[in-house]
This record gives sequence, structure tokens and C-alpha cells, in this order.
Amino acid sequence: MENISRRRILLSGGALLGVNALSVLNPLSNPLFAAEIIPRPFELVRADKNENPYGPSRVALQAINEGMDLTNKYGGGSRRKLVELIAKQNGVTSDHIAIGTGSGEILKTGGLIASWEKGSVVCVDPTYQDLVRYASRVGTEIIRVPVDENLACDLNAVAAAIRSDTKMVYLVNPNNPIPNIINKDALRDFVLEVSKDRLVFIDEAYYEFVENPEYGSMIDLIAEGHRNIIVARTASKIHGLAGLAVGFGFAHPDQIKQIRELRTGKNNILGIEAAYASYQDQEFQDYTRRQNKESLKIVEEMFNELNVRFIKSNANFTFFETGIPVQEINTSLLEYGIASGRPFPPFTMWSRVSMDKPEHMRYYVQTFKKLFGNRIMDSTS
Repeated sequence: MENISRRRILLSGGALLGVNALSVLNPLSNPLFAAEIIPRPFELVRADKNENPYGPSRVALQAINEGMDLTNKYGGGSRRKLVELIAKQNGVTSDHIAIGTGSGEILKTGGLIASWEKGSVVCVDPTYQDLVRYASRVGTEIIRVPVDENLACDLNAVAAAIRSDTKMVYLVNPNNPIPNIINKDALRDFVLEVSKDRLVFIDEAYYEFVENPEYGSMIDLIAEGHRNIIVARTASKIHGLAGLAVGFGFAHPDQIKQIRELRTGKNNILGIEAAYASYQDQEFQDYTRRQNKESLKIVEEMFNELNVRFIKSNANFTFFETGIPVQEINTSLLEYGIASGRPFPPFTMWSRVSMDKPEHMRYYVQTFKKLFGNRIMDSTS
């Protein structure tokens, strides 16, 4: 191992000092953990929020800068042009789209619509919670259908869980925290059947990351004129606009009218201008996908080295089995400047890891292996 200068240790931000200093400064017996020392990134490794680590695109930042002169206005015209752009890109009319303050507002509105009358909402478990949490707070019963042995959505089990009082079925595709997908043909058949009698809400927050040919958006069904279907999308993920909160609901015009009437938020003009620019910037989306794939490759190589089970990702995060309580993992990683995903019961021995930049994920891998590698390999050998 090369000599480690005092300057290099200082550049690591202290991540390699303290109680673990001796293990860093001396070769480890297992060659798996004798990798080159990667200094700690200056900022926190944000492996917990499913954000775009590259922020908004340059054209979005330019639009934000130019939009500063418009912040004295309410921005009705800006919203219209954004809706028209999104409608054109998705093969629907403007009447099929509602803008929300992030997709979270669309989700909560969907939860409210499902709760007009006393009844239930069916969802997969675990999954993203905004809609079902909001619905439960206004008195709706949540029927949770566990994922199958492959940690995938079992549409037959979901269908079997539907009751006469079920007002909505909520599905996240790709799912979160488990980044797998539902086969497009099976999902289409399911949605067409179930939406005859009740609402089906599909959350497609990670749609832009999916390259699997078995995946398909359900917006096509809305374009064909089918009712009782709502699809949510967001500019918070691949577009890097989480802090500006722009999201979209797609549905039949009658349903969109109701969603618009129930909205409580109001988009700010900077978010609208940034989204309008970003949704036309295909180059930035392609760049983000390439970098995301590189980061996933780095962590998946570690999973294979450690012989741990993981879910092949269709999004910008991954999910892997550690055999160690995730709270323990998170506490230790945070001491090294890494924030990692919270527990997702009942999978408290699994960890969700969001993709930061590739260089940050190399540091994540180095740190995780030093902290837990031997322990995991001992348990799997």
C-alpha cells in the first residue's frame, strides 16, 4: 500500500480517522478490502433521497435566472405553455393534465378523491406512502398486499385483495423502495379490468430511468379515452427540480377538472420556467441516465463481491439484503459522511441506496466494505 501523507488524510475530511484509523493505515488481510483509499467527498454523500446529484440542467438554470424578472407575476401563461408541452410529449391534450406542486400534491389529491366515501384503498407493501398515508388520515382503510417472494408486485394478489368498498388501487411503477417494474401487458390488462368499477392510480415518478422493454406507461390508456385512471409524474427526479416542486397528473378531462379544483398548492414561476426548459433538454436526461447506470454498476459489483441478494434497479436507487439492521448500518455510515435510506418494514435487514455521482458511490462502496464486508461475508460463507 502506498504511503498516506498527512495532507491526504486531511483531505479525506476525517472520514478515515478515529477508531478506524489503524485499519486504514495497515493492509487488511482480505484482499477484497485492500482497495485504494478514496478520500471522502467534500459534501455529504446523499444516498438516501433518490435525487438527481447533478441538479438542474444548464438550460433549466438559465431559465431560472431569466425567470427572476417574472417573479412579480402569478404566471398563468407560463403554466399553460408547460401543460401544452407535456401534453404534446405524451400524446394527450392539455385537458388531460393537471400541474401540482410536485407529484406529491397529485398523490394527496388522489388520496382525497378516494376518500369521499367510506371505503378502502389497496396498495402493494412496501411502496411509496404519500397517497395511502394521506388517505388513511381522512379515514380510509388501507389494504396492504405484500410483495411476492421475488419482492415484486403480485397483480393476482392485488386483485384478490379488492373489496366491494375499495375506491382505489394504488401502484407505483417502478416501485419504491424496491426498484422493480410491473410487466406492461399484465398491468394494462389489470388496469383496464379494475378501472371499470374504481379508480386505479399509477405513480410513475421514475419513468424516465426505465430502459426495460417489459415496462410501459399507462398514459396510453388515458390517451385512448379510458376513465378512472390517474397517472402521476414528477420533475423532481431525473430533471433535478425537487426543490422547486413541479409534478403532473394525467387523467380523463373530467377527472382532471376535479383534481384542479382540489389542489391547495400553487406552483412558483421559477419552477414552471425551469421545468419547461428541462423537459426539452433530452441531452441532460441522457447524461443523467448514463451516470446513474455507472453508479449502479459500481454498487452492484460490490453486491456480487459480497454475495448479497439485490434487486436489479429500474430507477436511480437500489435495494439489497445486508442481514444487518438497517438502522445500525445508517448510523455507522453517517459517521463517515454517508446518508442512506431509512428502514422499510418488514425489510429491516435490507438497505435502499440512492445513486449519487459515481465518484461518491466508489467512496460509499469503500466505506461499506470496510465497515461491514467481513461481517457479511462471514454470514454468507
